[in-house]
Amino acid sequence: MTELKSLLHTGFACVLLLSAIGVFAQSPSSAQTASNLEGVLNQMDAAAATFKNAEADFTWDLYHKVVDETDTQKGTIYFRRSSGGTQMAADITSPDQQTILFTGGKIQIYQPKIGTVNEYDASKNKSEVESFLVLGFGGRGHDLGREFQVTFAGNEDVDGVKTAKLELVPKSPKVLNMFSKIVIWVDAPRGISLKQQAFEPSGDYRLSHYTNVKVNTKISDDVFKLHTSGHVKTIKGY
Repeated sequence: MTELKSLLHTGFACVLLLSAIGVFAQSPSSAQTASNLEGVLNQMDAAAATFKNAEADFTWDLYHKVVDETDTQKGTIYFRRSSGGTQMAADITSPDQQTILFTGGKIQIYQPKIGTVNEYDASKNKSEVESFLVLGFGGRGHDLGREFQVTFAGNEDVDGVKTAKLELVPKSPKVLNMFSKIVIWVDAPRGISLKQQAFEPSGDYRLSHYTNVKVNTKISDDVFKLHTSGHVKTIKGY
């Protein structure tokens, strides 16, 4: 599971972490906001049924408890559902440029500033990695119960939108050792997670905030390919 944590802490969560995002069949004006867990999960299921791809701008804040400091990354993230599974690409633009790809069971992290590509074979844990990826985009609400204990924690406003707050506690002991709890804020009528927060047992956490979300639009195949320049060193991890 080390490649999963590397993926999350190097730029995703994608991930971080990352509730299901997708297109809901009804418009926000005609749909009723869910006020309980079952209602939220049903609307997420409906959104997932029509999900193909998504892109969004993000701000990732990684808080380090020991030094009481927060590192912030900004950029754009892309998701696509294909016959081979879920694909993810993240372009970090600030403070340092990075590209993160998850395709075909492989994670690649390109850092042009130092000319390296860190590559991880995630095929043995592909289902676990994808379960975290679809936390952000395209997963079914009721599938959350496979990996997490899910609790409805009320409604909160995010960017002026009423959201359902869900608390997720991992069932897997391995994942629980990495993340004690994940909180997601879901715009239930649209099935969109606007914020996600992943807590570690150490007290560190990653807060992900997504804006300018676009779903089921045209995304170039090129987005999901790694483009490097100059001499690049590939470092493989396991």
